[in-house]
Amino acid sequence: MSEDYMYARDGTVDSHNNPANKNKTGKWKACRFILGNECCERLAYYGMSTNLVNYLQIRLNQGNVTASNNVTNWSGTCYISPLIGAFFADAYFGRYWIIAIFSIVYCVGMTLLTMTASVEGLNPSCDENGCDPTKSQVVVCFLALYLIALGTGGIKPCVSSFGADQFDANDEDERKKKSSFFNWFYLSINVGALVASSVLVWIQMNVGWGWGFGIPALAMFIAVGSFFSGSRLYRFQKPGGSPITRIFQVLVASMRKSHVKVPNDKTLLYETADAESNIKGSCKLEHSKTLRFFDKAAVEVEGDHVQGLISPWKLCTVTQVEELKSIVRLLPVWTSGIIFSTVYSQMSTMFVLQGNTMDQHMGPNLKIPSASLSLFDTLSVIFWTPVYDRIIVRIARKYTGHERGFTQLQRMGIGLVLSTIAMIVAGILEVIRLNYVRRHNYYDLEYIPMSIFWQSHSTSWLVVQKFLPSLDNWSFSMTKHLMP
Repeated sequence: MSEDYMYARDGTVDSHNNPANKNKTGKWKACRFILGNECCERLAYYGMSTNLVNYLQIRLNQGNVTASNNVTNWSGTCYISPLIGAFFADAYFGRYWIIAIFSIVYCVGMTLLTMTASVEGLNPSCDENGCDPTKSQVVVCFLALYLIALGTGGIKPCVSSFGADQFDANDEDERKKKSSFFNWFYLSINVGALVASSVLVWIQMNVGWGWGFGIPALAMFIAVGSFFSGSRLYRFQKPGGSPITRIFQVLVASMRKSHVKVPNDKTLLYETADAESNIKGSCKLEHSKTLRFFDKAAVEVEGDHVQGLISPWKLCTVTQVEELKSIVRLLPVWTSGIIFSTVYSQMSTMFVLQGNTMDQHMGPNLKIPSASLSLFDTLSVIFWTPVYDRIIVRIARKYTGHERGFTQLQRMGIGLVLSTIAMIVAGILEVIRLNYVRRHNYYDLEYIPMSIFWQSHSTSWLVVQKFLPSLDNWSFSMTKHLMP
């Protein structure tokens, strides 16, 4: 094998900061540790979040609305904090060290949450009339929750992309394996969610919250161990500077040159003379003809040079401009994810509270906690992920000619339509449930004689709705540079 094909051509290095050897680093030999980390981390996350609304209601004595709002706010923080992790990973430390640092924060939060549920003085005093938490106990509990939010948010944007770094985008064979990696990455998430929504929820409701939070905390420590175990096999992308800074540089430069005319000859636009991009770990991007206003940032004029040096706030490279254009083109895709997130957030709040009022028995002796109904969603995803990847894609490829069977946008579109159907079905069920209570005057009953499995109609639609958009948002955002 020639030296050109022995080393990765995407700028990745090994643990000794040498060019990554394809035979000794990356690919599936490294990804198994990343998948193990993700599986255990998701078990920890879902193990404490799936039933969190019930914990706040039971142990912190919060009402339905307050508990739901607190869970929603906390969940929102979990999805905003990735901006922090992504910024520091891209600008300073790289993905590996950000995962390591925020995983430690995550472990501290999980440990503290376990202590608030099990250690005398930190856990609320409870009797047959309910629990009576002190203000300090509530503060410590929410401190633990938001440490977890910071930890999970910090690693969230890094783990999947760090897994993608293990495959050379310039190698056709590895590029195909990268696409498959996202399917197996999503499967590992749902394996963790499966254990969380079945075993851990049952432990929380029947054994105790101390054990119910302690096991997820242990899983998080195992996740950290799995991640570090593969360190010598990983490929590492060097930090290339903050994309947020580069985006603002293009915006400022293009606004400053709003009066400048963009030349028709793209070769007149500014770009580095080197073969590689000046963004570490990235290749040069070809100029595109859309969103031409931003091209003004790459037009050289007098004043762009300060003391012989180029000011990046006045003159940007074509690659920088195209980076911003790519993000602008992705905005509609990311915006559509708001619908998905709005729908899916109901699974951990209103679906659980609705299920608390329904008959949770399966047979005369087995009682299923309302938070465990997401188990059916998880089982379906675990089943359909390998079926789609190994069977449906191959069959669809014969008819569509597309490498992945269907385009990623098609899959996301189908999933978002199904999300609408899922909420329509859920709304119809709630109308039926309220009419049932009103018709039979069941206002004083703790549980109405209506099976919780009626909720499975909504969750069955959420299965595909969950599988298609979130999986393809990852893959689409990481593997596609949208061209006009």
